[in-house]
Amino acid sequence: MEYNFIAIEGNIGSGKTSLATKISKEHNAKLILEQFEDNPFLPKFYNDPDKYSFPLELSFLAERYNQLKAQLPGQDLFRSFTVSDYFIVKSLIFAQKTLKEDEFNLYSKLFSIINASLPKPDLLVYLYVTPNNLIRNIELRGRSYEKNIEESYLEKIQNGYFDFLKSQHNTRVLILDTNAVDFVNNENDYRKVVDAIFQPYNLGISRIIF
Repeated sequence: MEYNFIAIEGNIGSGKTSLATKISKEHNAKLILEQFEDNPFLPKFYNDPDKYSFPLELSFLAERYNQLKAQLPGQDLFRSFTVSDYFIVKSLIFAQKTLKEDEFNLYSKLFSIINASLPKPDLLVYLYVTPNNLIRNIELRGRSYEKNIEESYLEKIQNGYFDFLKSQHNTRVLILDTNAVDFVNNENDYRKVVDAIFQPYNLGISRIIF
């Protein structure tokens, strides 16, 4: 199936960047990767969420908007399609789970303005990984500022994604249960994931368990 824009989503440590990168290399696709490691609020947020959640979410929203606004319009003549390791709606999902009610009300108004001006993906792929497996992946990649992430926080974010996905009626959504596959190091597993992404299916939510 042909797409112009595929967004890969998932919780922290689900393998979004790895999968998007492998797909872009194989299919000569334009790759958009979220730039988050340079965000000065991220390490502070993990150490003191109550104090830094609002500036963190605002900074992420601004960075994601600027990047997508600059890179999404128009198709690159030398690339087959665009694949991203995030979708702008993740800003709203994380904010809803981390901000206080009055902060989120303000944030959601800003998000609505920004979201309306951005192209929507032809396919949204969600990588489902259980929180305990996410913790394992996070520990393996060894980012110092992620060492304090708790399983309960990941479960809260996961539930936010599920609520969003269930509300989608005009977007193709593919949920891939990747708990039992290693698409980074196992070529057969990678082929299963890619075949699932590019096979034809109807508008709506599809779920595949490998």
